[in-house]
Amino acid sequence: MALLETLVVVFGVALLGAVAVVVKTRLFPTSEDEGPREDVAEYIAMMVSVLYAIVLGLCLVSVWETRTDAAEHSQAEASALHQTYLLADALPEDRREPLRAAARAYADHVVEVEWPMMADRQPLDPSGWRLLERLRQAGEIGDTATVSQQIAAQEVLAQLGYVDDARRNREAASQERLSPVLWAGLIIGGFLTLAFMFIFGIHHTRTHVVMVMGLAGFIAFTALLVHQLDAPFGETLGTGPDAFTRYFL
Repeated sequence: MALLETLVVVFGVALLGAVAVVVKTRLFPTSEDEGPREDVAEYIAMMVSVLYAIVLGLCLVSVWETRTDAAEHSQAEASALHQTYLLADALPEDRREPLRAAARAYADHVVEVEWPMMADRQPLDPSGWRLLERLRQAGEIGDTATVSQQIAAQEVLAQLGYVDDARRNREAASQERLSPVLWAGLIIGGFLTLAFMFIFGIHHTRTHVVMVMGLAGFIAFTALLVHQLDAPFGETLGTGPDAFTRYFL
């Protein structure tokens, strides 16, 4: 979701809250003798707000950690792949270009094919693993290689092991989702927080409208923020394929 669309949604929710306050005030005006009820309402609203803040904090921490892990796995995968590409110089001459070509093909596949799939929350197909197996085969050398070339081939296998591990972690991160329990707490908590503002209104209508608009807009913004961060490879706030494009494209 683009920034302009986000602002439109937030402003729309805030405006809807303001309209609802005005309608509620006209239909159910607040009487002046509701002091004791408002004292209880303030206590209940405070408790709900505190619990909502805790749930919101848990949601933000959860989705941010998932996004951070996704970025770290992608960086580790791209770095190990780049090291593999550089190690081709130490292999026998007939194995250098095949290894480089396989590394470029793998990077292109990750950027052009897998990243849009991960952004759309789609599971990855096995083609990436086949390209990784092609990389392993391209790094194999014969018995006639020199000692230094054999050492380089072993290092290539080690780096491809890092690529393998990072790839598995990247795939797992692309399927991570915020817990439905936290989503339920986020939605219900926001609804209750706004509901108490309507049920136990403030005597001054303008103040009430401003408070509801601000609160409704903030809740809508935080819900959209959590939604965007919940897609660790999304287009808006997700991690991009920069780690791969920096080395290969």
